[in-house]
Parts: sequence; C-alpha cells; structure tokens
Amino acid sequence: HVWKNYKEYAFGMDELHPISKKGTANWGGMGTTLVDALDTLWLMGMKDEFWEARDWVRDHLSHDKVGDVSGFETTIRSLGGLLSAYDLSGDKVFLEKADDLGAKLFKAYNTPSGLPKGSVNLKTGRAHNMNWNGNAYIVAEAATQQIEYRYLAKATGKEDYAKKSEKVFDILDKITPEDGLLFEKLKEGGENGASFITASKSSFGAMGDSAYEYMIKLWVQGGRKEEMYRKMWDKAMNGVHEQLLQKSTPNGLTYIADRLNGGRLDHKMDHLACFMGGSLALGAYTDPSGIDSSRAKRDLKTAKALTYTCYQMYARTQTGISPEFVKFSGGN
Repeated sequence: HVWKNYKEYAFGMDELHPISKKGTANWGGMGTTLVDALDTLWLMGMKDEFWEARDWVRDHLSHDKVGDVSGFETTIRSLGGLLSAYDLSGDKVFLEKADDLGAKLFKAYNTPSGLPKGSVNLKTGRAHNMNWNGNAYIVAEAATQQIEYRYLAKATGKEDYAKKSEKVFDILDKITPEDGLLFEKLKEGGENGASFITASKSSFGAMGDSAYEYMIKLWVQGGRKEEMYRKMWDKAMNGVHEQLLQKSTPNGLTYIADRLNGGRLDHKMDHLACFMGGSLALGAYTDPSGIDSSRAKRDLKTAKALTYTCYQMYARTQTGISPEFVKFSGGN
C-alpha cells in the first residue's frame, strides 16, 4: 500500500506527503525514500518493485549537484540503503553509486582530529558543524557511520573508508569516562587537534543513542574479534544498570533516564532509546561468557523489560503512534 502510493505520487522523490499527495526533495533530491526502502522490497519478496527501483538508481540517481546534507543521516539511509541492496542482490550498480556517494560524504573526515563534521556539501566537499550545537561534534553522528564504511571498504578495496571512520572509536575509547557513559558533545582542542568530551548530558535518546548501538554491532560485524568494541559496550551497559536504569511507579515500567550535567537524572525516555531492547538482546546472545552468564542474563532481562515499555509507548495512545519521548513522573 505505502509503496504503491509512493510510486504513484512521488517516485524518485525524497519524500511523499500523504495528505497533499505530493513529493518533495528535502533530502537533497537523492530519492531517499526509494533508496532507503530497497532492502525492504527485497526482503519482502517484492522483486519486481525492487528491480524497477534499481533502474531508477541506475538511470537517474546522481549526487553531483547535491548541496549540504547531514553526514550521519545520509550515511545510514542513502549509503546504507545502497550497500544493503548490493549485498542482497549482487548488482554492481548499487556499489558504484555507493562508492560515489561515500567518496563525497567522506570529505567530512578531513579534520584535525579525524572526527567527521556533521554536515557536508556533496558538490563542493566543504563540511561544517552546526551553529545551534555550538559547533560541537555530536557523538551519535560521529559514531554511527562505521558499519557502512567498513563494508564499503571491503567491497571496493579502499581501506581508507574503514581506517578513517574507525578512528572515531579509537578516540572515544581513550576519552570515555570510567562508567562507560558518553556525553553527547565532543570538541577539538589542545595539541594536534586532540578531542575531548564537553560537559553535557548522557542520553540513550537523541544525540547519544546509536553510538552505543554501533559498539555491539561493530563487534559482531568484525567476527567478534575486535575486543575494544565489546569492552566499550560492556562498560557502557554496566553504567546503564548502575546509574540510568529506573522503574516507574506504580506500574513498574523499566526505562533509561537521561543524566544531566552534574549527575542529576531527567526521568524521561526518548522513543529513540527503544533500540536498546534489541541491542541488549544481541549483546546477551553473543556474550563471550555465554548466554547463561550473569551479565548476559541481566542484559536479556533488561532487554525484555525495555521492549515492554516501548510497546506501552504505542499501546497507551489513542492513535497507536508513540510520542517522541515519555516523561515518567507521578502515576503511569
């Protein structure tokens, strides 16, 4: 139903507006919905639709005239979409387009520290961080590109994609606090453009979330051999259980609070934090100590509890659509 409407009213456009039935190019005119949906079409057995979309990618997709885009959003949606389509189908059209896009996005990594700027102009290669964030780097954006670039490096033989993007986690590993909980903003400063964490909140919602997700997934992607990623994940999960994990009253819903500057907890959970159910389960089932270890049992129990809370975030609304975040204060 959704793809039928997209094809009829906005095929090749970035977005379909369902009420006005109009398509817009607010994501740079790169067919973002189409590219992001390629793997879904394949996995759902919609092969005719997949190959029709492939033809559009082959004949019309171009990144040459695209201006400023979010490096993070474009990596996970457009670059990731092209790479997953290539992985599933083996069609080199997708890899060629991915390499073209990756090379343009990758100019964001040309910084003193090696951290990628948040926004990059695909046409000119100029990159910058956002004024609204004090020109700081956002930890979730910098640390949520490595899976895509590592795959692109392997598929193309261009190792720089992997080496430069992996440096982000090398930096984070050196400056992460003992509790494993990352602050959401990073700055460059000191000798040789060294990086440091600014005093800001720690969150598993916006601006923090997927940095943790990529710790465990990078470890799995690398064949469970790169210990740094697993150690960072396990340290962070200890921090979650010791500092952030809460239960509401009177209903006992499990949630992950935000920690504000100074250590005070903000008893809210973003919908974005619902990735933690799956990530904790993945970590538990791949725990080097085994699924029967105390750590794996703890993490799997928390995974189930958080997933139930996230279900309730949908079930308790009249529309059946979850809000952006939920405040846990008073009765709930």
